[in-house]
Amino acid sequence: MTTTTLPADADGVLKLAAQSMFDTLAQAAMGMMVVDRQHRIVWISEGYKRFLPGLGHEEGDFVGRLVEEVVPNTLMAHVIETGQPMLVDLLTNQAGTFLVSRMPLRDADGGVIGALGLVLLDHPETTMQPLMTKFSRLQRELDDARQQLAAQRRPKYTIASFIGSSPVAMETKRQARRVAQTDSTVLLLGETGTGKELLAHAIHAASTRASRAFVGVNIAAVPDTLLEAEFFGVAPGAYTGADRKGRDGKFKLADGGTLFLDEIGDMPVALQSKLLRVLQEQEIEPLGSNKVERVDVRIIAATSRDLPAMVAAGSFRADLYYRLNVLPIRLPALRERLPDLEALVEALADDIARRSGLPHKGLSPDALELLSRQAWPGNIRELRNVLEQATLMTDDTVLTAAHFSSLVDGVPQLSPPPLPAAAAPRAPVADAAAATAAIKPLPQAIAELEQRAIREALEATGGNKLAASRLLGISRATLYEKLGSS
Repeated sequence: MTTTTLPADADGVLKLAAQSMFDTLAQAAMGMMVVDRQHRIVWISEGYKRFLPGLGHEEGDFVGRLVEEVVPNTLMAHVIETGQPMLVDLLTNQAGTFLVSRMPLRDADGGVIGALGLVLLDHPETTMQPLMTKFSRLQRELDDARQQLAAQRRPKYTIASFIGSSPVAMETKRQARRVAQTDSTVLLLGETGTGKELLAHAIHAASTRASRAFVGVNIAAVPDTLLEAEFFGVAPGAYTGADRKGRDGKFKLADGGTLFLDEIGDMPVALQSKLLRVLQEQEIEPLGSNKVERVDVRIIAATSRDLPAMVAAGSFRADLYYRLNVLPIRLPALRERLPDLEALVEALADDIARRSGLPHKGLSPDALELLSRQAWPGNIRELRNVLEQATLMTDDTVLTAAHFSSLVDGVPQLSPPPLPAAAAPRAPVADAAAATAAIKPLPQAIAELEQRAIREALEATGGNKLAASRLLGISRATLYEKLGSS
């Protein structure tokens, strides 16, 4: 009986192992092929020949051809160019669906000289049904997640979404359009609920970056210990656990687009200096990495806090404030734009009806009058909350003051306008004579009122006659006519 022993030298052992592995693969695989460095097929196994009719070829016009010419969707060329194996993959073409494996072939110096391809299974959709089903489900979930992420990254609003035609609302929109044409940093100031996030979306949508990502982060909602990772990302291997593969930060996600920093006044002082450096240099350094990465990000920051007071108190860096306060826009409070209340109520009622599936509910004049007397410290967000409560708590199609009375009990009310100071007592005859002298002919009074309204509209719109005519509710031709007659 002959006893076979392993070769005594390492090279002999490796050659024997390679030969044994090749023989095992040749027996286990349903087909094998070898291609050279130029992607040409140099050999196929007997088992592979049975796939040739499905590919529309015979052995004579198959061997010697470029593999990508005769095997659709193959990635053998990719394996040769990268030198990286693909141990398990699915290949689908007119011959069917196959479970395949691809490995580079190297010379003694380690250079890639070709590739080996193996057909492990044909028709894996039947023999590997559970795995294929799971793969298909994961692929669908990945596609859905990508679509949702893309939708989240797109701007949700435009400047037209900032509802209102009052002078202060028009000025806010004018400023937003103006800053949208630049890449400079914007600082949105205003009370909570005034629409700062909406305007940030709108500025991005009107900018040259509109096709790129809009990424928002609410600084007040992220724990201080996680903010740095949230902003700058984590390098692979920086932590053990779920993040060991690394994670991109918000700056990286917003590269080429806009990053919205909401509640910037809540940023910890320790992180403010790092944010300042990123704004100045447009460079980030992920946690656990020594590699600096360039980013191209437009910053829009927002806060409801008094940043100058925070700078004076030492809780906000002065240099960061100056770097953010390049293009400031102050959003008016709702009590400063009460002429827009009816339009805002109408738009909010439409949105509430759409989200709740209930019919649209209008408001009676007494309801609008009641709402206009409130100070609305929570602004449009508070107004929406009150409208939604009133809508959901009744089946009535028209909401009256009675529907809101209990909902606005705790809302501060605006102070009534001061009454004119009492005049010194006069003789009845003198009062009558003075009153008569003060009365102007009606045509003159109307003309003066019109001219004053036109003058105020032009001042509010910066001389833009089209915008002024819309503000006045008249056509541009009528406005020119009235200007010409003045």
